[in-house]
Amino acid sequence: MTESSEVSPKAASEAIANGALLIDVREKSEYDDVRIPGSVLIPLGDLPARLAEIPTDRDVYVHCRMGGRSARAVDYLRTFGRPNSYNVSGGIDAWQDAGLPVDH
Repeated sequence: MTESSEVSPKAASEAIANGALLIDVREKSEYDDVRIPGSVLIPLGDLPARLAEIPTDRDVYVHCRMGGRSARAVDYLRTFGRPNSYNVSGGIDAWQDAGLPVDH
């Protein structure tokens, strides 16, 4: 893989503001507790069944709580025709640490 799949929360935030899609692969209970505004909840286990919902013509950013599940999701997405998929490094924890907005 020539292009890194990891991006900082700040870089992801800027891309999302410019029209990229943000997917949250945590569980619904985690999403209900705290979420990034505008994110789409697709729990990691549901990803194969919902692959058709993920565009091939847009950048896609994926996050979880700390970055482990989202890294697996990005590997999966890149394998199945979404080369413009990126992992938000550090997940929502790093997003909050960077002072970026969340909804409760």
